[in-house]
Amino acid sequence: MLKKTIPLAITATLCSMPAFAAMPLVTDDTGTQGKGRLQIEFGWESHRDKSVSDGVTSRETGGSSTATVSYGISDSIDLVAGMPWAWKRSETDGEAATDEHGIADLPVQLKWRLVEMEEGKFSLALKPGLILPTGNEGKGLGNGRVSGGVLLIATHRGALGATHVNLGYTRNGYSLESVRSATRADIWHASLAGELNVADSLRAVADIGIETGKAKGSPADPAYLLGGLIYSPSDRLDLDFGIKGALNDVETDTALFAGATLHF
Repeated sequence: MLKKTIPLAITATLCSMPAFAAMPLVTDDTGTQGKGRLQIEFGWESHRDKSVSDGVTSRETGGSSTATVSYGISDSIDLVAGMPWAWKRSETDGEAATDEHGIADLPVQLKWRLVEMEEGKFSLALKPGLILPTGNEGKGLGNGRVSGGVLLIATHRGALGATHVNLGYTRNGYSLESVRSATRADIWHASLAGELNVADSLRAVADIGIETGKAKGSPADPAYLLGGLIYSPSDRLDLDFGIKGALNDVETDTALFAGATLHF
């Protein structure tokens, strides 16, 4: 396997604009809450990665738990904010290299559904936002400077389910010179997701995506494939589970997702 080109100790600082999609998807949809409506998402993610280079084996485990609040300013505009708690442990040939945990950088975004066609079947949305430096950059839990980006979202809904397409750009600001010299500030993202209505209360979901390799000189751009289920026992509650796998060596090997969403 090719060695990951970003040092394990700093990978937590390298975040593109979070999509805050319907869990467990990475790809977002154009749906908004409606004026005065509130949504709270509780998400958990755990990942595992391994690389070997010149006979040296590196392993990384980590994850995050996030509470995300979306509030409908109007029928077509949501204010979205999340509070993530992250943890990360890395080892080199079985010896601990890093073991950090704490609050990560806080994203704040607006989702604006600006186009609806075909009686609501097709829609477009823009999602600009900022990433505030609330995480400790010295521990690899944040960028240390304000970052920001924008996401273009397209959704098509039909009788059997829905399809979503995302195109995004993030400009990361880094306070540490060691990070700035090793990583790219400009990150592009593209992804495609589908939902299939299996039953009245159950959806199967799949997601595939790619984004700019964050390490300068990276041999490839990280690409992933994700599958999962969303179970909705009532109009006010969604429960979800997903698993994400790497499509190339520079993507994290595997990640598990689980969460619950409350609608008010």
